[in-house]
Amino acid sequence: MRSKPKRVLLGDVAMSKGVQTGPFGSQLKAEEYTHEGIPVVMPKDIKSGYLTETSIARISTVKANSLKKHTITTGDIIFPRRGDLRRIGVARDDNNGWICGTGCLRARLNSSIYSGFLHQYVQLEVVGRWLERNALGQTMLNLNTEIVSNLPITFPLLPEQKAIADLLATWDEAIEKTERLIQAKERRLKGMMQRLISKKCNLWLHLKPTKMFDTITEKNCPDDELLSVTQTRGVVPRSMLEGRVMSPEGTLDGYKRIMPGDFAISLRSFQGGIEYSEYQGIISPAYTVLRPKIEMNHDFYRLFFKSSIFIDKYLNLAVIGIRDGKQISIPDFFSISIPSPTLEEQRRIAEILLSYQKEIDLLKQLAEKYKFQKRGLMQKMLTGIWRMAPDAVTRYE
Repeated sequence: MRSKPKRVLLGDVAMSKGVQTGPFGSQLKAEEYTHEGIPVVMPKDIKSGYLTETSIARISTVKANSLKKHTITTGDIIFPRRGDLRRIGVARDDNNGWICGTGCLRARLNSSIYSGFLHQYVQLEVVGRWLERNALGQTMLNLNTEIVSNLPITFPLLPEQKAIADLLATWDEAIEKTERLIQAKERRLKGMMQRLISKKCNLWLHLKPTKMFDTITEKNCPDDELLSVTQTRGVVPRSMLEGRVMSPEGTLDGYKRIMPGDFAISLRSFQGGIEYSEYQGIISPAYTVLRPKIEMNHDFYRLFFKSSIFIDKYLNLAVIGIRDGKQISIPDFFSISIPSPTLEEQRRIAEILLSYQKEIDLLKQLAEKYKFQKRGLMQKMLTGIWRMAPDAVTRYE
């Protein structure tokens, strides 16, 4: 009869030095970062459960030698110290020798637990909730070595850990391949937009937004569905969003009505453009609702307002600086001019771009299905509700 999964604290299965923090600010100053050298991992460098060097900071080899005790090796689990506490990654072979940065915590495991298993385990929803519940702070959550060391984990014997990790890695591989394909299709779409829009837009008639849109401030619609304005999915019902969504406090009378075909612009639109709504509902009064008042092809502007061409060339004219970053100046936005090609040209361009966008949307749906399947499997396998078949475990012994 197989033994039951064991329940311990993370600190119990970490090596002798346990969970460690990255170097303190006095050990690694901002001016010591370079464009070449040894990568230094920050929370932003943890993506989809792994460490990435897409935009990573670096330090000289000489400086890295003075921080050897913070070196990362294969199998290390890297936690963020603050911010999105669920952004946890595992070090792979090509991360050997990197430095665990100031904003991270590093857990190095002993031989009783397989890093691939723990990498999957810390992605569980229950782990994310535990970290957020036990973190320090209110507006900005913080972790430290003591909190992470006390993280409870449940695991079977090593052969079954490896079998479970390999099973879940199959889903990871499918998700990763699909997301790479999405990125390739998005590059093709961007290139096509460059060809169809960017090279021609200077020749088109340009109009002020006030000539093209009415600003809608209809309120007192508490019976309408509550919607969220997102940069990845446009304006959608809050019920479609996963994870924690902050519920508004008090009355919704001040919320603005938005209708299908309307656009929503926020102070942060300079990052992701203007969002399109296919739903009727109410959104936060912090957004500006635009309703077309001239005949236009909605698909053309839905795609154009999310394009890098629009964001870089047009929205940048309406960006103002503030102490903690940038934001859109709504008055400045209404002073810029927006391309307004003929309806026939809008339709023709939209048809071409939509064919590309539909491919991307289908791939995104497939990726979401893989992620949904994996989450269900993780919940069963990693908590011991389901066990691997004995013959599947035998080859790992």
